[in-house]
Amino acid sequence: MTTYSEISSLGVVDTIVVVDDASDDETALIAATLPGVKFHQHPGNRGYGGNQKTCYRLALEADADIIAMVHPDYQYTPKLLPAMAELIASDLYDIVMGSRILGGGALAGGMPIWKYAANRFLTAFSNFLTGAKLSEYHSGYRAFSRHALESLALESYSDDFIFDNQLLMQSIWQGLRIGEMTCPTKYFPEASSINFRRSVWYGLGCLREAIVCRLVKSKIIRPPWDRPRR
Repeated sequence: MTTYSEISSLGVVDTIVVVDDASDDETALIAATLPGVKFHQHPGNRGYGGNQKTCYRLALEADADIIAMVHPDYQYTPKLLPAMAELIASDLYDIVMGSRILGGGALAGGMPIWKYAANRFLTAFSNFLTGAKLSEYHSGYRAFSRHALESLALESYSDDFIFDNQLLMQSIWQGLRIGEMTCPTKYFPEASSINFRRSVWYGLGCLREAIVCRLVKSKIIRPPWDRPRR
């Protein structure tokens, strides 16, 4: 409710899309009663990436020109949405990411040191192979122009957590303009997070996707965006 209340108070958001991924909490009961919310519930769990696919599809169907993703657990403040949207509306960027690394917000907000170290290593590896200069690839706070989302093969990406990384790799390959702005973050027991084992698999997936992007940019392999990946 904190995230919803803060978004509603901004006065710049036309529609809030909430997709319940067959959770066992009260998300469905609460979201269905909130004004200005386009609510959808999956009959079964589709995963982090699968949930985003539905969110973006519903946002595009609602004729949105700028689409932003912010996690509902209030790990990221929605107060940055107007600034992120303005960077896209002014045609400076196609994608804007809230970075926990710029400004030192990650550790200050309580990010575990092992996650911070992994973030820095994976980001450096991805930048080296792709030629990009992003401060991080793993933020869950992102805004997109309609054109950017429509140009990406979202349905070909994994339904798991690697979805975010695959989206960025295709964006870099296509030459979409990606901007970043410093973003405070909060880590607390109720915040959504993946465990160590899944983090390892996610990290290995990020290494793989960076290598794939390098091979595609070097014209050694064909772009894999047109076929499902896991």
